[in-house]
Amino acid sequence: MKFFNELERKYRRFAIPNLMYYIIILYGIGLVIQMQMPMFYWRYLSLDAAAILHGQIWRIVTFLVYPPAFGSIVLTQLFIGILALFMYYNLGQTLENIWGSFRFNVFFFMGVIGQVLAALVAYLVFHENIYMTTGFLNFSIFLAFAIYFPDAQFLLFFVLPIKARWLAVAECAVYLYSFIFGSASTRVEILISLANMILFLLMTRNYRRYAPKEIRRRQDFRREMTKITPKGQTRHKCAVCGRTELDGPELEFRYCSKCQGNYEYCQDHLYTHQHVTAENPAEGKQ
Repeated sequence: MKFFNELERKYRRFAIPNLMYYIIILYGIGLVIQMQMPMFYWRYLSLDAAAILHGQIWRIVTFLVYPPAFGSIVLTQLFIGILALFMYYNLGQTLENIWGSFRFNVFFFMGVIGQVLAALVAYLVFHENIYMTTGFLNFSIFLAFAIYFPDAQFLLFFVLPIKARWLAVAECAVYLYSFIFGSASTRVEILISLANMILFLLMTRNYRRYAPKEIRRRQDFRREMTKITPKGQTRHKCAVCGRTELDGPELEFRYCSKCQGNYEYCQDHLYTHQHVTAENPAEGKQ
């Protein structure tokens, strides 16, 4: 954590703000290419390790134009593609708002490097030329979002509401199955491609909260608060969902500095609620 904070202090001026905006532009270009010339991407732009080692180094960057979702039926290509672009733009922007531009840049480009390394390792070590797209990269973005907002809802098939945590669990199960029963190159592909998620969480996690002194301090604080707070009453309550500290020891609560008044929110609604202002007096509405 200290190392990453020092890195951020020195190099955050080089971060690209609103990075997801430019990535979505690339995805949009890729969507048009896929609709007009489906094979052009695979022949000249995809992450082909053999072609890269033979001088086509532009593929290290151009593979990023592949859109995150693409329909097989011509009539649905544009519709599904635009919805996917809109969704991933919002996911990326939300993560950047939480982490800041520098950290989101590090997370995204670590994912890019991971996919390139996975393709090269599969080719050089296992002699398998894997044509990789942006699939693992986009999954890492969604997984990071699901970790921060597990209760966010998506409409499956545009009808069934399902929480982000269950979508993430389902996709993780698919990758886990491929990791267990797939070939050695498949395992390497999955492990290296998603390493950005693991490494980023390790680098940015605040380990101080797990120190014995910090754990003992929190336990002492809870005991003292139990003595002070009358039975049946709570000290924290989310203005959106109404949950309190009694609903789970893992819940964290924060006050929002942008809301007019003392409005407190849980970690799931701190960044997603609608700010309370004079023009918008609704209490913590999402």
